[in-house]
Amino acid sequence: MLRRKPHTLSKSEESLLAQVGNLSQAPTTIFGMLNNADMKFPKVKNEKGEEVELTHGRYIQFLESRDRGVREAAFKAVYDTYGKWRNTLAATLNANVTKNLFYAHARHYPSALEMSLFGDNIPVSVYDNLISTIHEHLPLMHRYMALRKKLLKVDELHMYDLFAPLVDEFDMDIGYEEAKKTVYDSLKPLGEDYRKVLQEGFDKGWIDVYENEGKRSGAYSWGAYGTHPYVLLNHKDNLNSMFTLAHEMGHALHSYYSDESNEYRDAQYTIFLAEVASTLNEALLMDYLLDKSKDPKEKMYLLTYYADQFRTTVFRQTMFAEFEKIVHAKAESGESLTPEELSAIYYDLNVKYYGADMVVDKDIEMEWARIPHFYTSFYVYKYATGFSAATSFAKQILSEGQPAVDRYLGFLKSGGNDYSINILKKSRRRHVDAGPDRASA
Repeated sequence: MLRRKPHTLSKSEESLLAQVGNLSQAPTTIFGMLNNADMKFPKVKNEKGEEVELTHGRYIQFLESRDRGVREAAFKAVYDTYGKWRNTLAATLNANVTKNLFYAHARHYPSALEMSLFGDNIPVSVYDNLISTIHEHLPLMHRYMALRKKLLKVDELHMYDLFAPLVDEFDMDIGYEEAKKTVYDSLKPLGEDYRKVLQEGFDKGWIDVYENEGKRSGAYSWGAYGTHPYVLLNHKDNLNSMFTLAHEMGHALHSYYSDESNEYRDAQYTIFLAEVASTLNEALLMDYLLDKSKDPKEKMYLLTYYADQFRTTVFRQTMFAEFEKIVHAKAESGESLTPEELSAIYYDLNVKYYGADMVVDKDIEMEWARIPHFYTSFYVYKYATGFSAATSFAKQILSEGQPAVDRYLGFLKSGGNDYSINILKKSRRRHVDAGPDRASA
């Protein structure tokens, strides 16, 4: 409360800000209606030559096609459609940025970025260090693009080739019971106490497994203090669903340990920390599968799956975070955010992030227009920091054993009893001579 005091206004001013709360949702609401309801995509031909209506859900399926013509057609159709709405979409994004600047100014924050980070008490240096660290490691991303180009055997690698499968047909048919056993075995490094709770979740009705009428799509974990967590899956018998099971049970056990170890007010952890526990389980599962695999094709399939997780969760989300930072900085300096300016910023970032082996198609300049996360500003960086922290934890657990496990379980039990950065600092590896203490990505 004391920390927030400089940004808490008088009673009348707070009342006025509360009254404009619904107005502030307008950019998000308008974008959602346009993107999810009003925008219609054309039909494209699938691998069989049949004309199929393009939708948000089918778009990634088309990009994963082995038929390059199908991938290209879907890619161009999507961004051609967004391009026709460029002025409206630029206006809605601009309105969202203007809203952020209004609240930052009204509450006496130096910038919209600092206002967004303030709630979790995250220093701006964490955001900046994430971007600069990823910039330092862009040669790895460029190397992966060169490898993808080589494995696809194409003269030019295009943006619509990013989701194309790199190995021949390889089906991993994994039933739910097998998925549970594999996840249980893969998490052995976390110790028997962790696995005992995991088994309880498997056996005692924590999980709603299969798709059902009226059930939300995707996967989800939540619960109320005083009850065990609940997990909603829409399980399919494949590799992705097995990783989803590991992921959601990571969230569930994080909630379990947080609730068990804290009073109600301190039990809820932040979104900044949430993806650490889920992604760590995925990292341990991947290590287990790679160690167990004897089939070169299977190992190749797993490695490409993991590499694409790094590409999409660490590099791509950081690119999104950098786009948000640039756009807000320009608005704060009084520059106008025209469709042309937004597209130029976004295109140049793609050129930087994907490197010389990628033909950055002009169409991709409109991708900013279809990212709903840009309406929850300065949020996406948490995916990259969470994935990075989880990977670091997993490496320590596999190399150090029990001391690292104890630190990690301490992390899970911390809930929200301290600021997120402090919880991570307490849980990191202890060095005899660590040098100056600094928060970094």
